[in-house]
Amino acid sequence: MSSTIMTLASSPSAVLVDSSTAGPTLANVLYEKRGAIAYVTVNRPKVLNALNTQTWNDLRTAFEDAREDVAVRGVILTGAGDKAFIAGADISELAHATAIEAEQSSRSGQAVLDLIENLGKPVVAAINGFALGGGCETAMACTIRIAVEHARLGQPEVKLGLLPGGGGTQRLPRLIGKGRALQLILSAEAISAQEAWRIGLVNEVVPAADLIARAEAILKTIASNAPVAVKLSLEAVNKGFDAGQSEGLALEASYFGLCAGTEDKKEGTSAFLGKRAPQFCGR
Repeated sequence: MSSTIMTLASSPSAVLVDSSTAGPTLANVLYEKRGAIAYVTVNRPKVLNALNTQTWNDLRTAFEDAREDVAVRGVILTGAGDKAFIAGADISELAHATAIEAEQSSRSGQAVLDLIENLGKPVVAAINGFALGGGCETAMACTIRIAVEHARLGQPEVKLGLLPGGGGTQRLPRLIGKGRALQLILSAEAISAQEAWRIGLVNEVVPAADLIARAEAILKTIASNAPVAVKLSLEAVNKGFDAGQSEGLALEASYFGLCAGTEDKKEGTSAFLGKRAPQFCGR
């Protein structure tokens, strides 16, 4: 664990290094906070960072901590090593699951991904390799997805006699459209990072050496904005996306009013008119 953290901390790509704070000690996830960013790294490289019950539990613990820490303004989620972000579920565990256990596992994983999606803070998936099955589903729950050039993404569950159980049947069509989603799910084919970018599954494709630096740069830009406005913007998009347009517009207006009553709105408008950089307080 220490060697991985030291590698990250000593990297010239770390742009928000004000301080380093250790989070809770976890079995299968590395978790560290540096400045305004929390770094969550799935750490099972020997099995391509496959998701088992312990790993899901560790992810829940890490993201709950990041949600509650007011100093954390954003999260980078990635995988250990250079081969995989998350290659999917741990098949050795899944193979022995009964129907009831499988449904419970699906619901538990869905709950963790709902936590990530609705964290109230931006989460960048730094996809450093294979993102298949549960790995693709985990990436889709993040706010923004950045992939390295050699990454591969897909939902291969039907090859195992299963279907996506971590939200893939729901988030994938919302991201790339029903037809493309069904083609990926039913064919079980993996696609390249460039194809994933073309269809809107990932936001950007970058060289591997630039992956963490780019994720940090995005979060730094977001962190320069008003925290309440960022949080409510995330919530408005997430809640409004599944509502009708009229309901979404009503929600937007309500949140617009909430923002207008904050100290940050006063500061932001005053700074704009005074031609200076704003100093937001998150209230």
